[in-house]
Amino acid sequence: MSYARQMLDTYPADIAVDKAQLATAIDALTACSQACTACADACLSESGEAMPHLARCIRDDLDCADVCDTTARVLSRHTGYDAALTRAQVQAALQAAKSCADSCGEHAEMHEHCRICAQACTEVVEALTALLDHLQPSGDAPSTPSQTAPQVS
Repeated sequence: MSYARQMLDTYPADIAVDKAQLATAIDALTACSQACTACADACLSESGEAMPHLARCIRDDLDCADVCDTTARVLSRHTGYDAALTRAQVQAALQAAKSCADSCGEHAEMHEHCRICAQACTEVVEALTALLDHLQPSGDAPSTPSQTAPQVS
C-alpha cells in the first residue's frame, strides 16, 4: 500500500472522492514527476547533435514534472477543499502530461528514457481522466473554500 493511500486512510475527516482512485492518481503524478525530471536530465546527456531535436522534449519534461508535483500536493490536501481549484489543477496536469507524452513519444524509438517517460505521462492521463469526473462540486464538496479551516485575515 502506497504512502498516499496510507495517509488518505488515516485522514480524520470524510473525503468525498474514492480514496483508492485518489491514491492511484497521486502515486502516478509523483512517479511521472520523477520520470520527467530524469528524462530531461538524460536528454541533456545525449550527444550535442541530438540536442536541438530534444529542446522541446526537455522543456515539456520540466513543465510536466513541475505541474505533476504541484498537482500531487494539491490532491493530498483536503482541509478547506476547493473543488473548482482542484479541478483546474488536474486539468492543467492532464494537458502537461499529454504534451509531454507526445513530445517524448517522438523520440521513444531512439531514446529509451523518452519511451519510459511517455509511458509515465500516459499513466497520469489515465489516472487523472478517471478522477476528473469525481471532482465535480456537489452539495457535500463545496466549490468555494470551506470554513473548516478558516484563513487568518
